[in-house]
Amino acid sequence: MTSLNNRIALVTGASRGIGRAAAIALAREGAHIIATARTQAGLEELDDTIKAEGGNATLVTMDVNDRPALPRLASAIHDRWGKLDIMIMNAGILGTLTPIAHMDEQIWDDVIATNLTAVFRMINQLDPLFRLSDAGRAVLVTSGAASGMMPYWSAYAASKAGLDALGKSWAAELKNTTHRVNMLSPGRIATNMIGEAFPGIDKATLPSPEDIAGDFVQLCQPDCPYQGQILNAGQIPR
Repeated sequence: MTSLNNRIALVTGASRGIGRAAAIALAREGAHIIATARTQAGLEELDDTIKAEGGNATLVTMDVNDRPALPRLASAIHDRWGKLDIMIMNAGILGTLTPIAHMDEQIWDDVIATNLTAVFRMINQLDPLFRLSDAGRAVLVTSGAASGMMPYWSAYAASKAGLDALGKSWAAELKNTTHRVNMLSPGRIATNMIGEAFPGIDKATLPSPEDIAGDFVQLCQPDCPYQGQILNAGQIPR
């Protein structure tokens, strides 16, 4: 029996990059993956990979900013499984790196909506199902930009700082339960987003999403000791 056998795991932004790697790693450990993303083709490729390795997934094509879709998702999870054991909140966008005085308000709104408000709405809708698990585990993907002094990163940094505060508050609400909520900061990983942020970077020199996927597995174990912490990828004992 694998370590996450029969656990129900929601992974947002699962069609590529870190979300895809996390979904595959969790599936290898026996979790049933509910994979969400905006692109159906990417989800189907993920599904092919998971099935080829003997795992199972349910695909949900949706934008995390689609407000009516969230209660429908919660209702579908409730009707089919009656609980939600794992939540990987990974979907996010970079926006435009620019001085605050030059920031387009729509870009600011889009980054905050996707990286922070959508996570709040996910928690708001799914917390009752999460609490029905015997050992719910949530991992919110954050960034070092949240605590660093990085010029031109204002929208992204603010969204991730807000995410950290949201996650800590949720963890505090769950203090006297068997559930755990933590934030994971991947660092510089070879993803499309790092290419957008640093166009000249050689992604071949960076760790891959697969290199850190094991951290998600560790944070989703029923015996995970962490609660309300901001953890750096690669520093979690395996």
